Amino acid sequence: MMKNWRFLAGASIVVAVMAVAAVAPILAPYEPNKSSVFMLETPSATHWLGTDELGRDILSRLIYGARTSLVIGIGAAGVALLIGAPIGLAGGYFRGRIDLLIVPVIDLFVAMPALILALIITVMVGPSHKNLILVLGFVMWPTMARLVRGQALVIREATYIEAAVAAGGTSAWIIRRHVWPNIMRLVAAQIAIAVSLATITAASLSFLGLGIPPPTADWGGMVRSGFDYLALNPAMSLAPGAATTITVLGFYLGGSAVE
Repeated sequence: MMKNWRFLAGASIVVAVMAVAAVAPILAPYEPNKSSVFMLETPSATHWLGTDELGRDILSRLIYGARTSLVIGIGAAGVALLIGAPIGLAGGYFRGRIDLLIVPVIDLFVAMPALILALIITVMVGPSHKNLILVLGFVMWPTMARLVRGQALVIREATYIEAAVAAGGTSAWIIRRHVWPNIMRLVAAQIAIAVSLATITAASLSFLGLGIPPPTADWGGMVRSGFDYLALNPAMSLAPGAATTITVLGFYLGGSAVE
């Protein structure tokens, strides 16, 4: 019952954020990057969350920021899956020398703090949408590989796998028809958690000045730019910070409710 509640709550949040991102041009009252002379205004009927230091509507940028966060989060999780799943399947199913080579590499990356590693790589390649997706996906693939490897190790010992081998099934066919389908549920849960991790890490990088370059609306960048004006309009930082937190919570609840 508790898991169902968590999943429904997480799914509701995720669907709501995706809906906001999808209809951002309709919901946003102003162009997100359009500046004006009405700078640092407090919340009013004209600007519900006020304006930033360049006179841009905070609510509009908050709404468009959902697109940026979702693209980076989902894209990074996809990259982690594309890298980590094949490696984990190879190590878990074939074992032997392949597994002996893979395990130390996975352990090495897992031991490194994700934010620090992402920070170092981002400094080297430079901040952009594409680079952030690739960097975060590269940082997160070991966790995905370790999960897939562990499940593959268990499934390869099952009786139906032995029967498939005895029947003459090739390794590729057995992995495709028996191993992978039986771990997809856990992988889907891990993807949701990976999206939440990528979202919060991307926001952290933006706060440190290494995220999406301006003027693109980005929640982490909005928190950073509003930090100096908290006394004038707390919504400049609190609104994007709350949006990031709620989005991360939604994906985490949805993923952690699945076993």
